[in-house]
Amino acid sequence: MLAQSAPNGLIRRNLPKALCILRGQIRRKGSTVFSGIQPTGVAHLGNYLGALRAWGQVSASTPARFDTALFSVMDMHALTVPPPPDKLREYKRTAAALIIASGVDPENCIVYVQSEVPGHAELCWILSCFSDFGYLNRMTQWKSKMNLNASSSVMDDAVQNLRLGLFAYPVLQAADILLYKATHVPVGEDQVQHLEFSRHIGKRFNSAYDTNLFPLPKVLLTPTPRVMSLRDPAKKMSKSDPAEHSRIMINDPPDLIRSKIKRAITDGDKSVTYDPANRAGVANLIDMVAGLQGRTPEDVEKDVKHFGGHAELKDFVADVISTELQPVRERFESLSSDPEYLDRLLRRGAQRAADIAHATLKDVKRTVGIY
Repeated sequence: MLAQSAPNGLIRRNLPKALCILRGQIRRKGSTVFSGIQPTGVAHLGNYLGALRAWGQVSASTPARFDTALFSVMDMHALTVPPPPDKLREYKRTAAALIIASGVDPENCIVYVQSEVPGHAELCWILSCFSDFGYLNRMTQWKSKMNLNASSSVMDDAVQNLRLGLFAYPVLQAADILLYKATHVPVGEDQVQHLEFSRHIGKRFNSAYDTNLFPLPKVLLTPTPRVMSLRDPAKKMSKSDPAEHSRIMINDPPDLIRSKIKRAITDGDKSVTYDPANRAGVANLIDMVAGLQGRTPEDVEKDVKHFGGHAELKDFVADVISTELQPVRERFESLSSDPEYLDRLLRRGAQRAADIAHATLKDVKRTVGIY
């Protein structure tokens, strides 16, 4: 749910205090995990490895390691680049099905739609009064969506069509997290920047009113590296890529997965080695296997370096992906065929989330003096 990229220095400063999900976490009383996904259709392999699978791991750790876990369908965020209304309604159910199919248990976690809890918008306005224009100007999300470089500014002529919703996206995102007094947020290394903004705003609010109302959320670092495009390993795998064979979708059947992997770009060297800097295409295939199997790329390299060429490697990768995604795909298809069940689940989740949000907003309003 967080920003697409962050300066390397920012990532390095935050990694020491990040907590890796797969390494475990000592349970702390009052710990709350929050994350969300925009409803943009069926997820691809990068979405699954970078977020959805980690949420399933969090669910399995709740309540043993975390007291509360909330996973939201972020339809208000989707309005920054608004899809057709009928598609947005459809995609909300799709997102809920993806969350549950990836291992999130709606009985011990809260799954809901963001817009069904008005507290998100209400807290966003209050937090916007503590948000710096200069800080928001440095954020990468709006620049990425407008295809601008990192040095672009709202003062540039090229960004005069920038809309407030896209520019203020991080404030709503901070409200999403702070509304539930989240203590941990699962993100990838390239998504640290927006969480740091949430910490900044929470700290500023606490300082302004001499309170500790908002805990400062910590990173739950998902260990999987970026999954790159099958057609251009220099680019991140994306649903917006016009080349359908550039990505593996969660609901792709095995024969389509094999076809896509077979057409993946590699290089002219038929040996199989892990060298991300010089052999990005081959490294991308190895990274996929490593992510799905919870291993290091170097360990996978030991298993595949004896392969006779890229064709054998691609067969192996296709088999691993198909096997690992099969239960997710089957569960997703089953859930998608029962929209009434998904609607009931989301209504119940929204009520549970609203109860928590109401208590937080009551504290916030009392603190600022409007209650």
